[in-house]
Amino acid sequence: MSTNLILNDKARAKKLHVRVKIFLSSGAVAYFALLGVGGLHAGEAKPSSAIGWEKTVEAAKKEGKVVVSIPASTELRRGIEKVFTQRFGIETELNVGRAASIVGKIQQESKSGVPSFDVHMGGGGSMVTGLLSEGILAPLEPAMILKEVKDPSNWWGGHIWLDSAERYIYASHAYQVELIWCNTDYVKPEEIRSLNDLLNPKWAGKIGYLDPRTPGAGASMWSFLWKLKGEDYLKKLAGQKLFLGRDQRVLAESLARGKIALVVGLSYYSLLPFTKAGLPVKSISTPRDEMYVSGGSGNVTIINGAPHPNAAKVFLNWFLGQEGQETYSRAMGQGTRRLDVNTQWLKEFGAIAAKDNLTADQYSKLENQSEERILTTREPAAEVARKLLD
Repeated sequence: MSTNLILNDKARAKKLHVRVKIFLSSGAVAYFALLGVGGLHAGEAKPSSAIGWEKTVEAAKKEGKVVVSIPASTELRRGIEKVFTQRFGIETELNVGRAASIVGKIQQESKSGVPSFDVHMGGGGSMVTGLLSEGILAPLEPAMILKEVKDPSNWWGGHIWLDSAERYIYASHAYQVELIWCNTDYVKPEEIRSLNDLLNPKWAGKIGYLDPRTPGAGASMWSFLWKLKGEDYLKKLAGQKLFLGRDQRVLAESLARGKIALVVGLSYYSLLPFTKAGLPVKSISTPRDEMYVSGGSGNVTIINGAPHPNAAKVFLNWFLGQEGQETYSRAMGQGTRRLDVNTQWLKEFGAIAAKDNLTADQYSKLENQSEERILTTREPAAEVARKLLD
């Protein structure tokens, strides 16, 4: 976990200058140059950083496209295609799939020496155990070109990295999320006021769970429970005859259709299609100390040997900028750490951005995604899951 956490979040937020979006007919180059280095007066030479950015954008256009793996979200795909592609004129080849499948493909390509991915976005667990440990990731900090991205004062907590070296996996999001959802035709939300209520015999055979034996929110929640409640609690939970699944949509649909009464490990974007359809699904609130801090799928990294290196840089700087974080947060229902992006609306959907609710010290205690926490908590908890559920 990064040591660069900054405590004066509220003071910095008050001082933050709200940038005016500038849409120029000449395209994104001038817009981002202004964001990165400030405006120029007539006759002044452009700073070298602006020239470097323009060259990067031009080189990216010649490369033609950027290949990015993203979470399974129709809203996110549409948002990236609409905003990024139109702004830069660079094609986005967006790959969607379960973390295990995408990471496995990246691993195979790395071994063959012919990588096809440029940028990978997703959960921290699979990044740390499947990519970082294999030496597949390129240092990300040198690719952070724009001032609005590089300046730690634009981020709640400063720059936070998942990897202990603070070079490869950037955590753009941090939020507490309600990962227990119910079908209100079968469960009154007030019936589940704490994690202990999941052990009530009346819910036996009626609880779905995103399989904790594979990387993802189910594993994150399981490891948090292991640390918070202990192995005895997990034994009792496993004794509830859990309906395990690895496909988030199948679990979400099972809840919406009443095949199960409760589900653990799914968040807002998995249930969004069903809430929009007016089906009886609702998140359940538990005490703040029973909610871990997640980065969701907002972690980002660049693949070593990326075939479109300049396009990867352009995409990264867009994604970590105000517009990219706004696009991602709105599509995924996850809380960005950028101070110039509003996240108060997330509370309506069972998520609370860390910058709206926590101190940096509380974040340190509740985060569940850093390399250190994954190796010391998630891995042992996964062993317990295999022992109890295999």
